Amino acid sequence: MKLILTTALAALTATAALADGHATTIRMGTEGAYAPYNFLNDAGEVDGFEIELGNMLCEKAELTCEWVTNEWDSIIPNLTSGNYDTIMAGMSITDERDEVIDFTQNYFPPTESNYVALSDDADLEGGVIAAQTNTIQAGYIAESGATLLEFATYDETVAAVRNGEADAVFADRDALLPTVEESGGELVITGEGVPLGGGVGMGLRESDGELRDTFDAIITDMKADGSLNELITKWFGEDAPQY
Repeated sequence: MKLILTTALAALTATAALADGHATTIRMGTEGAYAPYNFLNDAGEVDGFEIELGNMLCEKAELTCEWVTNEWDSIIPNLTSGNYDTIMAGMSITDERDEVIDFTQNYFPPTESNYVALSDDADLEGGVIAAQTNTIQAGYIAESGATLLEFATYDETVAAVRNGEADAVFADRDALLPTVEESGGELVITGEGVPLGGGVGMGLRESDGELRDTFDAIITDMKADGSLNELITKWFGEDAPQY
């Protein structure tokens, strides 16, 4: 009973502090393994598009941000249990996830998912396709005629293609493009792109409506003044989708 009450109190901390007008620390959950959305830099610190955006959101909201890294597979359960207050981890907005947590509007537009392989003639329809577990890409492959091979991290899915375990990897185009560019021609984008999800948004507990509205309003302002597009261009290039 004590554990249940402790978790419930932790989940209400952020919203209660906002309602009282008191300064508070917001714990921002991320994976730290999905460049350029989020990753660990050479100094071992969280970095990337979402880290810079999240810090900007907190600054504009006059909140203190504290980043927490968490493995992707348990990132939603650890949000709902109160281990942090938000998720900024390249998470696509889907109806299934929205039944468990709440989302701000998207801060990265809906984009295609793509296949990447060692050659253009990879078997995408009946072969083995690698995808990160609990992603919309893994769900899509599971319903296709291909064999799904799931891994805990994005890097492991790419490694599976390189070592011959998988014929291709299926992931967000914006994560795959830097990987392909850095491969020096070893990896290629192949097949048709597949539109999935409603864009990337910040995940929050359903009980934290005030915190969601606070961040949502700032995202709206950043779309209107062009500053969000500037940040997207900085991290994803001039060809990235914008608002």
